[in-house]
Amino acid sequence: MNATSAKGEKPSRTSAALRIAALAAIPAVLLAACRPESTGEVAGWSMVDAAERHPIIVTQQPSRLTLRVPRGSSGLTGQQQMQTMEFLARYRAVDAGNSKLVISVPSGTANEVSAIQAAAELRHLVRQSGFSDSSVAIEPYSDRAGAQPPIRVSYLRYVAEAPDCGNWPTNTARNFGNVPMENFGCASQRNLAAQIANPADLIGPRTMTPASAERRHTGWGKYVKGDSTVSQKQGDEKLKE
Repeated sequence: MNATSAKGEKPSRTSAALRIAALAAIPAVLLAACRPESTGEVAGWSMVDAAERHPIIVTQQPSRLTLRVPRGSSGLTGQQQMQTMEFLARYRAVDAGNSKLVISVPSGTANEVSAIQAAAELRHLVRQSGFSDSSVAIEPYSDRAGAQPPIRVSYLRYVAEAPDCGNWPTNTARNFGNVPMENFGCASQRNLAAQIANPADLIGPRTMTPASAERRHTGWGKYVKGDSTVSQKQGDEKLKE
């Protein structure tokens, strides 16, 4: 007779182990039944990140500097020169490389001669600020409405438009599915749009600048000749005991 079927006898160790294993497997089965399928959606919500749900819109907008040059003037005034240098400094710090600097000079107007002289000063200030000639464009324009139209210095800058936050259409206390709310991640996206220095970085990475290879050529030339590549120190640079 089997020990497990005999009346009044205790079940065997094998039977007890099977029962314990079956009881331990119940929570795992229940959790598997509650787990949603891996479809990328939970309770009708698409599992997307905040950048997709609350995108930052990057657009190009013109930034202009208007310089009035009346007829008979000898060029730019001292204040206009300072305004131009500040304008170029902002252009270099944030937007240089995104677009060309365009100098629009009035043509066929009463102040055409004075505007041409002022444009020559502008070109000198641009070179003095370190910009190459290829990054600057000078173009004439006609303005029949104004007798003495101004010189316009402009460039296109990238602007990050932050998403509108504060959308709370449902009661968060009744979010029984614990799914992300409509406003989730919007504040982070809005702060990023306000803090980023160059919004063009949101579109794509910047290109690398050319390597500074002057010292590399010098060191390689010494290596080929068999000379020491260690930099020579002056007498006052050496450690004295």
